[in-house]
Amino acid sequence: MDTVTAQLVFGIIVIVIAIGLLYWINRRKFYRRSAAGVEMFSRYSTAVTVRFLERIGKWVAYALIILGIVCIWTYSQMKKDEKNQHTEVESTG
Repeated sequence: MDTVTAQLVFGIIVIVIAIGLLYWINRRKFYRRSAAGVEMFSRYSTAVTVRFLERIGKWVAYALIILGIVCIWTYSQMKKDEKNQHTEVESTG
């Protein structure tokens, strides 16, 4: 597999991982809620720690999504340049 295709695959995998991370965090948050819609924790320290880690996890997921989009965009630019070089060679030859 060449580096251009590997970049596309990497971008897609990173985006899928990020979406999975966001889904997992939001699912955990959903199942912690009581019937009244309030998040339930056993201790205050647990609540602070979990919320902090979830916030960091969401920022990591957003960064991964941006990284994946940049990789896919770079792949499309490389393919476009490759196509332009190919058409220039045909027109001059």
